[in-house]
Amino acid sequence: MIIGLAMRGMSERQYAAHVGLSRGAIQKAKAAGRLVLHEDGSIDAAASDRLRTETTDPSKTRKTPAPKLKPVPEAAVSAVGDTLREQGMAAPVTGGGTTFLQAKTAHEVLKAQERRIRLAKLKGELVDRDRATALVFRLAREERDAWVNWPARVAALMAAELGTETAAMQKVLEAHVRAHLEELAQPRIAL
Repeated sequence: MIIGLAMRGMSERQYAAHVGLSRGAIQKAKAAGRLVLHEDGSIDAAASDRLRTETTDPSKTRKTPAPKLKPVPEAAVSAVGDTLREQGMAAPVTGGGTTFLQAKTAHEVLKAQERRIRLAKLKGELVDRDRATALVFRLAREERDAWVNWPARVAALMAAELGTETAAMQKVLEAHVRAHLEELAQPRIAL
């Protein structure tokens, strides 16, 4: 190697960084004649890359281990897609791979939605779903009980006004009220 002149190629260190190997591995390859050198002793990178590719046995090369990534549950990926679609953004197709940017965007949207819900709850604008369901159920039960007891209370009054028998009037009223309550019992409210 000539000292003081600029090298035409790469040094061992530079070439090691270029190919992702240690300097010792480059020195071994150089000693084995698997590198192309310039007259000044520097390494011709392009020619050495080709020569190494041709002469290296692929079964003896170390493969860089693939990073061990945990699989993302399909439910999480679909939740990201749902959140993005709700916001009018492009969502990945299921199994199509969600980008980090899409996942981060969905995460930020969900955080904002959660904060908005918490704030509405603190302001008293939201109610607990279980509590509301229990209240509606109790009110419906009270309404039903009032209707079931109504024929017994008014049958005598109505029978007197119409001049009919009280027991017959009560029986007819109860039959019609129960039929009406059965119609009303069909579920219509979905919370």
